[in-house]
Amino acid sequence: MDPDLISRAHALAEEQFTAGSGPGGQNANKVATNVLLRVNAYKLRLPPPVFARLRAIAGSKLTAAGDLLITANSHRTQEANRSDARDKLEALLREAHTKPKRRAKTRVNRLGKVKRLKAKKERGEVKAKRGKVDW
Repeated sequence: MDPDLISRAHALAEEQFTAGSGPGGQNANKVATNVLLRVNAYKLRLPPPVFARLRAIAGSKLTAAGDLLITANSHRTQEANRSDARDKLEALLREAHTKPKRRAKTRVNRLGKVKRLKAKKERGEVKAKRGKVDW
């Protein structure tokens, strides 16, 4: 992963603060603690495979315009929610940069195929005997 990608993402990030629901009592109605972090994914200049993984991972957090929307509202203070949103952004970018492991195809040997077919045949015979009894 490009070391200055995180700093570039933080520099491009726009933050909006809104009053939040949840813990805080009377304070929640007065103080804007919820954070909405908006980063344009196109401006991050990610390589195409990384961008494709980011789009798959982000899901509905990525808008049609390419904006990545991250919300944080689990803490009571604006600063804690702000750092939480930035941490979520970093985690998302790190996950997009990790290549998935290739799946190794498994092969069943001849003996395994014979055993499987024999078990299927036996199971079919058991099920065939279950029908209605004709007196």
